Amino acid sequence: MNHLLTRANKHSPFKRRDLLFVYIALIVASQVMGCSYRAPTERATNRLVAGISHAVTRQLHLPGMFFTFGDSRSETAVPGAADSQIARAGRWFSTIPIEPVRGTSLVLLVILLAAATLISEDLTCIGAGLLVARGTIGIIPAVGASFAGILIGDILLFLAGRLFGRPALKIPPFKWLVKETDVQRTSEWFSAKGPVIIVSSRFMPGLRLPTYFAAGVLRTRFRQFLLYFTVAVAIWTPLLVGLSAVVGTRMFAYYDLFGRYAMLAVIAAISVLWATTRIIVPLFSYRGRRLLLSFFRRLTRWEFWPPMIFYLPVVVYYLYLSLRFRSFTLFTACNPGIPEGGFREESKSRILDGLNDCAPFVARYRLIRGCESASDKIRQAKDFLRQIGLGYPVVLKPDVGQRGEGVAIIRSEQQLEQHLSKTNTDRIIQEHIEGREFGIFYYRYPDKDAGRIFSITDKRLLKLTGDGRSTLEQLILQDDRAVCMAPFHMRKHQDKLFTVLKEDQLFELVEVGTHCRGALFLDGSATWTPQLEAAIDRLSKQFEGFYFGRYDLITLSVDDFRKGRNFKIVELNGVTSEATHIYQPGTRLWRAYGILMRQWRLAFEIGAINTRRGHKPAPVKKMLGLLIRLGTGQRPAVAGTNEKPGRNRCVDN
Repeated sequence: MNHLLTRANKHSPFKRRDLLFVYIALIVASQVMGCSYRAPTERATNRLVAGISHAVTRQLHLPGMFFTFGDSRSETAVPGAADSQIARAGRWFSTIPIEPVRGTSLVLLVILLAAATLISEDLTCIGAGLLVARGTIGIIPAVGASFAGILIGDILLFLAGRLFGRPALKIPPFKWLVKETDVQRTSEWFSAKGPVIIVSSRFMPGLRLPTYFAAGVLRTRFRQFLLYFTVAVAIWTPLLVGLSAVVGTRMFAYYDLFGRYAMLAVIAAISVLWATTRIIVPLFSYRGRRLLLSFFRRLTRWEFWPPMIFYLPVVVYYLYLSLRFRSFTLFTACNPGIPEGGFREESKSRILDGLNDCAPFVARYRLIRGCESASDKIRQAKDFLRQIGLGYPVVLKPDVGQRGEGVAIIRSEQQLEQHLSKTNTDRIIQEHIEGREFGIFYYRYPDKDAGRIFSITDKRLLKLTGDGRSTLEQLILQDDRAVCMAPFHMRKHQDKLFTVLKEDQLFELVEVGTHCRGALFLDGSATWTPQLEAAIDRLSKQFEGFYFGRYDLITLSVDDFRKGRNFKIVELNGVTSEATHIYQPGTRLWRAYGILMRQWRLAFEIGAINTRRGHKPAPVKKMLGLLIRLGTGQRPAVAGTNEKPGRNRCVDN
């Protein structure tokens, strides 16, 4: 093999630099894979690799690596290797002392390290430190190569922001490395705090690329950027390379012991690294501590648990009810006037149509069909506002949806046009009612004359008050309730996070009365009165085929609300709606489960009565189709029609 490579080197265009790349590739492969191939089927390959390694090291005059491929010395040893060298070479990360590279080899290795920083700065610094620990390269060339590569790469990133601006985010490789939302966030932070952020971002992985790009986009003075950046790199690079060299030396010295527990050690190292970056490092900043508190509260307060986890006991109870009543879909018969009882994919506008006889108590609305052209949708919306004399704000929400998804408060004609131009699904435009929002869960047995209020929820929309000093992000983190859903609020208001609110200025953090969107739900049972219950019962009887569900309504006066007057219904939900007062902070988990299980028992009992009266529950096959569409994220069909999922209604009135 050595003879063949020597001849090839004399008579072919390949130079020593080509062999150097082969040598480096073999070093990487040997360190990663352990240089310990034992499979008999690989013997031929092992001889080839060992021969190439020996030939390359001789041609380059580099320190050789003694590989142990196979089971016998005659197959695996490099010619001239002593027995002790062969034995030590069989270990991972061998501690055989080697001479550092010099001359042309050193120059090429420095260039390779500098180029590697363009892929990953930190990993290259760590790799350079390990090369120092192994004796392949000195500490000064390693630090110098990493420093130069980082400096050049990030200056190029700055210049890309300066020359191309934000359109560069759509061009590879920037669109792979930098998110436009990160740049927007960093740009606002940079404008507020100044160039000193360049220094701090060097020690905050994840902020470097957007920070330097944003510095270019913001037209920061190049000399100022270079000064701050050079100082930061001059501190960070020797620190990371040196630390890796120290750790690497110790790792090689004790690797025999480590090898026995390699897998456990790797798992432990990853766990420590995760804990350090996700828990320990955030503890050193107020923002990090508050975000950790946010995570802890969402983890320990069941009101924030994902539905798939929280509802597991309720699902078990549902299966028990299904066996007891001998039907898996009996509950869908509790509301014959709503398709599938309002289980899923029900049309909000059609449900509100069922309350036509209660018009004074229903917020005015109009359905705008998604199949219309953008101009027609905008025209219909404006005609509706003009006909009933409404101004802004107004509410725009999907006709089929749940949990407040897609609901928007439209405050100007421009916003209205933007929203309707982007959507192709059916929407409801509805008047915006100012006041306190409540959720009233109502039920009535079909064979009884009067219904009952099962639950009242007092919904509070969170508002923050400015102090003239704190940014919106700081106010979110400071608020005892808002901090629980801080990541959600910060994503929603990311374009305003660094805005400083004036003293006593109110900011509406939550606009929609939905718990998963940040609203605070309280037990509103104190507002119950016989007059209120009688008023809700009268309204419900006007809707033929409705016996079970929750009204979402708004009132200007709580006193009038208690008397059963002066309120507007904005939505009516069917069988899968919840008695949402359970989400009051501090409610015990077992009590919440007890209320939900009673609610489901009522649905089955009412469904059984309606079934005896001739109403049929939904077929199991149809219900499975609804669940499959829900699980796969398909656009819902409109319940009660023959249209297929993904299409919109566009038929004559």
